[in-house]
Amino acid sequence: MRLVFAGTPEVALPTLRSLAEQHDIVAVLTRTPAPVGRKRVLEPSPVARLASELGIELIESDRPDAEVTERIRALQPELGVVVAYGALLRRDLLDAPEHGWINLHFSQLPSYRGAAPLQRMIIDGHQRVAMSVFQLAEQLDAGPVFTSRSSVLGDDETADEALARLSHEGVELVSTTVAGIASGTAEATPQLGGVSFAPKLAREDGRLDFSQDGSAVLARFKGVTSEPGAFAETADGVVKILSMTAAEPELETDAAVGLAQVVRKRVLVQTRSGVLELLRVQPAGKSAMDAGAWLRGRGGSAQFSVSGQSGVGA
Repeated sequence: MRLVFAGTPEVALPTLRSLAEQHDIVAVLTRTPAPVGRKRVLEPSPVARLASELGIELIESDRPDAEVTERIRALQPELGVVVAYGALLRRDLLDAPEHGWINLHFSQLPSYRGAAPLQRMIIDGHQRVAMSVFQLAEQLDAGPVFTSRSSVLGDDETADEALARLSHEGVELVSTTVAGIASGTAEATPQLGGVSFAPKLAREDGRLDFSQDGSAVLARFKGVTSEPGAFAETADGVVKILSMTAAEPELETDAAVGLAQVVRKRVLVQTRSGVLELLRVQPAGKSAMDAGAWLRGRGGSAQFSVSGQSGVGA
């Protein structure tokens, strides 16, 4: 088939590579170069770089307008495929390909429509994650679904790791759907059930509150890692939490909620219910380091602020 592909981050690359091997991709639509790093140097998206390597016509736009639509329509694509493009497509662009557009979405629709479905699913404590391939419509993630699949989340699997895994597993779902549309055998069914939404994560979503149950704190950590990133506060400032896991049951303590201390050579933090083990952190203004090294530099303990408190230090 003659395809147009829309995507931006790393998670879109496996599908783009696979489709390029099987079909004629006439153009790739991606977002414009974004500032990266401390120097805020503009860099093309991962999808833009791959499209250039593959010799595919590249269209960079954050909000596809009439000019972009006409450029795509002139290429006469039969189908559009979206994986994490990062912007809504207007009605005229949706109608440009003969068979419209399909989208790989990382949830079991109609649950978790929006920009951060997998992350929000993990934050909410789900042990199973999912993805769906559906027909794009003007309403947000509301089109009929061709196929879906779910899988069990690994014990310490973060959102980044789950997205990387599903980005490869989703290739088969997209490829099968494209083949079905080409042969006229693909069938999409309307979404059924309760609708929920998953808005884009903001920095504040990464704040950890150790006054919650340990399972809830750990779920939030996994859901926001690595973007926007997990953090907690002490009297000395913000500490980014880079790696964390549930502590072994025999390491339970009777410490105050939010207190980090060394127990049997492990850096443990007491929550409302249960104990978490810090593995790697990054204090404000410093490089990432082993959690034990950080705590030794603070005299062996640190008090994280909890709900109703601010900047409490040990």
